[in-house]
Amino acid sequence: MQPAQPRLAEVVAAISLATDLGMGQPLQHALRTCVIAMRLAEAAGLPPEELPVVYYAALLRYLGCTADAHMMSAVFGDEIAARAAFATIDPASTREQLGWLIRHAGGPRKLAAAMAGGEGEVYATACEVGRRLAERLGLPPAVQRALVQSFERWDGKGFPAGLRGDEICAASRVVAIARDAEVFSRAGTAVDVIGARSGYDPRLAAVFRRDAAELLADPGAAWDAALAAEPPPRRHVGDLDATCRAIADFADLKTPWTVGHSTGVAELAEAAAWRLGLEADEIRRAALVHDLGRVGVPNSIWERPGPLAPDELERVRLHPYLTERVLMHAPALAPLAEIAALHHERLDGSGYHRGCAAQQLPAGARVLAAADVFHAMTEPRPHRPARDDAPARLEDEVRAGRLDADAAEAVLHAAGERTTVDRPRPAGLTDREVEVLRLVARGHTNRSIAAALGIATKTAGHHVEHIYAKTGCATRAGAALFASEHDLL
Repeated sequence: MQPAQPRLAEVVAAISLATDLGMGQPLQHALRTCVIAMRLAEAAGLPPEELPVVYYAALLRYLGCTADAHMMSAVFGDEIAARAAFATIDPASTREQLGWLIRHAGGPRKLAAAMAGGEGEVYATACEVGRRLAERLGLPPAVQRALVQSFERWDGKGFPAGLRGDEICAASRVVAIARDAEVFSRAGTAVDVIGARSGYDPRLAAVFRRDAAELLADPGAAWDAALAAEPPPRRHVGDLDATCRAIADFADLKTPWTVGHSTGVAELAEAAAWRLGLEADEIRRAALVHDLGRVGVPNSIWERPGPLAPDELERVRLHPYLTERVLMHAPALAPLAEIAALHHERLDGSGYHRGCAAQQLPAGARVLAAADVFHAMTEPRPHRPARDDAPARLEDEVRAGRLDADAAEAVLHAAGERTTVDRPRPAGLTDREVEVLRLVARGHTNRSIAAALGIATKTAGHHVEHIYAKTGCATRAGAALFASEHDLL
């Protein structure tokens, strides 16, 4: 059963923990940023109607962090480590940015590519996806606008639009200071940094320097402090399923190989649960959020075409644990964590992260595990193509004693019942454009799209342009999110 009207702030705060993982920041960084931002907004005398915008913009500043992870990893390898280091430099300083690039770019050719441009595309991608996901979470246009402007700077040297001064909304200007203040407060240099850099609203920076001691005062338990800081009126989740699906897409955008994975697993798990007489609603929601912890593992690991090193494998084995720790914070999501965290456990105790045995695995977790294994096998991965023999391999897992026979049988029945139905395409897309969109969502370039479909590269480019125009998207990650939202994958 769906809980009655859970607080949106609790769910958003949990998502902010996942963005901390993706940005290489200590857990609860966004929560502490939120507390500082709210204190600064009130000290600066922002009107009451601006406070909710500041609140949600602070928590979700990096909501688009999964959308640009693939691009970042292509240059830096471990994009999480690169982002952690980037948090302490002044992006407007050529010297600091060049030093960061030299330290983290994966070799001379990638360094040259990074210096040649592409920074604007990274920001545009993160901002577009952050706005779309915020809309799906039920947040108002003012919050969406603030997220689009998260990386603009007072001096006009920001992204993606190069806005300056009061062209940037007040909430984004407040959060820019609060976020850096949180980062540099750990080294005791927040006041010096905010005073020295040119990218901040000077009026807000002056308020921060004046009241820094009060603004940076330890809030105690950051989770409790952030929830207590929510300004009226309190918002509630209107549709928990829609919220879980937004979380699913946030997690799956981490790599082109996983776009649509969680929603596909959820469909299988729900149908299998109905067959077995289980609580299908809870299992479906757990399936939607099961891979949230994937955000905390670098793309250089997820996208490795060959075998993983022992330390990389250990990081992979942590992602169900990270899913559990993030979800357990929010009362509306905590019940789902108990199933979601078990999706890589196996009946013989060979799974992870806990190494549970059969008697420790409830029926819902067994169904989710079977659905996850089967659906992953039907999808291409960097180290292998999609498997045509997925049903036989699932049965092999049952015979080996790793997966539950009833759960696997129900999943296979659910998969066999899927049918293709002719229906109008969203946004007026043609069948060919849908084919192209699927390849775009998987990270293909215009050239590789052309090769896959037997068309000219120029024709593929025209198709991509038409897709952008029809869907209202401006980036490949935005198009991938559109494809997932409309079940086109």
